[in-house]
Amino acid sequence: MIRHTVVFTLRHEPGSAGERDFLTEARRLADIPGVEKFEQLRQVSPKNDFRFGFSMEFSDQAAYSGYNDHPFHVAFVRDRWIPEVEAFLEIDYAPLD
Repeated sequence: MIRHTVVFTLRHEPGSAGERDFLTEARRLADIPGVEKFEQLRQVSPKNDFRFGFSMEFSDQAAYSGYNDHPFHVAFVRDRWIPEVEAFLEIDYAPLD
């Protein structure tokens, strides 16, 4: 199992239409084959400046690779993520044996 997580801050003003539109469009990532347990999260800790997080799981590396290469994911990163995300940190986990 691989858990793919990312925390990020958008360039949009908090509560703006741009912010809502980005988050709405991002929910479609959950429809990509292989994505399990997709969550959109609001970051609430004062320990960092990120505002949102996404978390999802994949059964194995093949499922994760399929997600990364899926046309919708590629287009989302190119057309939405790169121009609209100000800062992010991506962490991918696998369980310890």
